[in-house]
Amino acid sequence: MDNFLTKYRFQLTDKIRELLIVGICLVCLFLFLHAAHGKIADHEVFAKGLSKVRFIGAYAEAIAWSVPVVEIGTAMLLIIPITRKIGLYLFTGTMGVFTLYICSMLFWNEKLPCHCNLFVEKLSWGGHLWFNLAFIGLSITAILLDRSNLNTNENEQH
Repeated sequence: MDNFLTKYRFQLTDKIRELLIVGICLVCLFLFLHAAHGKIADHEVFAKGLSKVRFIGAYAEAIAWSVPVVEIGTAMLLIIPITRKIGLYLFTGTMGVFTLYICSMLFWNEKLPCHCNLFVEKLSWGGHLWFNLAFIGLSITAILLDRSNLNTNENEQH
């Protein structure tokens, strides 16, 4: 069985691996830039919605500005090749925080404010959760692909 798996294991060339990583980074970048734009364009609505959330309401204004700043900063890190890995980690962490927010909203709030845009605002809260988990999975995939690319390059140098 091991011989079968080794023989038919899916292998990526460095070029395909790099294209996948860049593609994932671009999708993540688009998501964060679009989301940040929406939060800044409708800042009052975003801040007002956050102010109604029990646990974070007192910090709504600070959160309403810090979230789009983090999203834009992360997007910038994702587009610069030398900072891409940091951007992927920050994207994964930020999406993790957003996912925890969704989980807390599902457990503790009856009225759930949604500040999403694109088609995401049309999703149920369960759909939001799966959407976030899919993006976390994509970013982790890019991190792992980037790591395996590093391992391949290190092996070639020795």
